Amino acid sequence: MTQKHKVFSWLLFDFANTSFSVMMVTFAFPLYFKNVICSGDPFGDILWGAGVSLSMLLVALISPVLGAASDYSGKRKRYLFFFTMLSVAATALLGFSGTGMAISAIMLFVLANMGFEGGLVFYDAYLKEITSETSIGRVSGYGFAMGYLGSLSILLLMRPLLAGGIVPENAVNVRSGFFITALFFLIFSLPLFLVLRDEKKRDGRAISLKLILHSIKEVKHTVRHIMSYPDLARFLLAYFFYNDAILTIIAFSSIYAQNTLGFTTGELMVFFMLVQTTAIFGSLVFGFITDRIGPKRTIVLTLMIWFGVVLLAVFADSKELFFSAGMLAGMAMGSSQAASRSMMAKLTPREHVAEFFGFYDGTFGKSSAIAGPLVFGMVSAQASSQKVALASLLVFFGAGLLLMLRVRSSSVSGRPAVQKS
Repeated sequence: MTQKHKVFSWLLFDFANTSFSVMMVTFAFPLYFKNVICSGDPFGDILWGAGVSLSMLLVALISPVLGAASDYSGKRKRYLFFFTMLSVAATALLGFSGTGMAISAIMLFVLANMGFEGGLVFYDAYLKEITSETSIGRVSGYGFAMGYLGSLSILLLMRPLLAGGIVPENAVNVRSGFFITALFFLIFSLPLFLVLRDEKKRDGRAISLKLILHSIKEVKHTVRHIMSYPDLARFLLAYFFYNDAILTIIAFSSIYAQNTLGFTTGELMVFFMLVQTTAIFGSLVFGFITDRIGPKRTIVLTLMIWFGVVLLAVFADSKELFFSAGMLAGMAMGSSQAASRSMMAKLTPREHVAEFFGFYDGTFGKSSAIAGPLVFGMVSAQASSQKVALASLLVFFGAGLLLMLRVRSSSVSGRPAVQKS
């Protein structure tokens, strides 16, 4: 296979898995879980938040170890295949969920989200293999653009099924949407598994007790020595803070729009379509910008855009203004995520790429998804205002910006990563 085939198959996986993100995490399933499975009971919010946090916590704990194991064994594709099939199967099973099945449904969601989020560790790790250092930003941007195109495609596909609203009367159509989402994820992820190949490494087994023990030792070594590389540490800490705010905005955007501004299901669908469209544009444009000015400057620029997004959303007193904030958020979302992945890829040595992405996607990325929604919920409850809770996210963006400004870009691009003894 040519390099172009490898890149395209990698991009298609982003097209595939983002369908799960928009349907099962951001839009359809959260509302179905609350309105149908839990019959509108407020306890549904607590159970939903606990399910999201638990899935993120489990991925945060296992990602670095499994990342190190895949680096050592060379079986990265097998790990990615396992997590992908876990997500696909659990998503399909959620198509059988209904009223009164809250516990079983949330357990299936935890498995599905673990499969989705866990797979990202191994998927992102391929970036360094399929492209050169000079084009990492552009290819990463293409990936996120394909992902948002996948989100837009699944929303268009689901529009007839969700036209009746995410309510008990339309439950059969909504559940059919979950089956279609699982099939969409499966079909468009297959090219990656057919085209990309694993490397032969020292331990050819995908999993074993010896391999796990070795991986834990490798992770412990990385944790002990990571502070010896202050720019890497500052970047990961900065990523923790600003990604915390971004993931919280994604998780609460539909709830905020519906509860604070009175959006209908139809308006929410149009809103998310516009967000995905601008995210495609942002990912493509800022991918080129990243290669031109570097990932650090690009991240700083996108964080300034996020400040504008939050302020516009907080002061929005109409649906039209919130639509504008959403479109700007889409542009910032695609660009900041693509630039962050580019920076991490530049920092990471090839022989430890999955392990380091285990910390990036897992330990730092997923743990921030645990903290952000918790803070948002607490502030919202104390202040009795989702606007105040949204404004509180400026603190996280501010902390991330200050830490990013202290990262020396020359050190990031040229200094070797953590060395193993």
